[in-house]
Amino acid sequence: MIQLRKLTLDDLEAYEYWKLPTHKYHELNGPYFKKKNSTEIKKQIQTIRDDLLQEKSVLDNVRIISNETNELIGEVSWYWRSQETNWLEVGIVIFNDQFWGKGIGAIALELWIDEVFKEKPALVRIGLTTWSGNQGMIQLAKKIGLREEARYRNARIVNGKYFDSVSYGILKKEWENR
Repeated sequence: MIQLRKLTLDDLEAYEYWKLPTHKYHELNGPYFKKKNSTEIKKQIQTIRDDLLQEKSVLDNVRIISNETNELIGEVSWYWRSQETNWLEVGIVIFNDQFWGKGIGAIALELWIDEVFKEKPALVRIGLTTWSGNQGMIQLAKKIGLREEARYRNARIVNGKYFDSVSYGILKKEWENR
């Protein structure tokens, strides 16, 4: 059983481990962006720990993907693309490649999109942007009903090679009617 939940103090050791830039998922998850080093990650985790201990809200736009044994599998997130027009983007990452290709991403992303549309009733659309070298994410977007809406040719460089940036999206009405 796949579930989405808030990050807890008990998750922090595993969360820190999976955030390290040595894991395979970093090769697919925005490999054109600068990654935090271990010192920066430790500092981020300490800030999260301090906030959790003070019962402050942390990572409101992030949920942990876990299973029935509460294992940390990955995370989903959102960020505003245009708050003025009620448009945000979602993201997903499955940390451990042993969980890839098992349908977990589709379950988690569908749960997340449902949750985000319910939490933010004014939303009109949700988008998801990836790069043409991340075929798994492209297939996932299509599988759950998102449509390709934009392709920016040769917009990303990975290992010295150019790739397209590809944006998918779905309107709230379309999501509700699928």
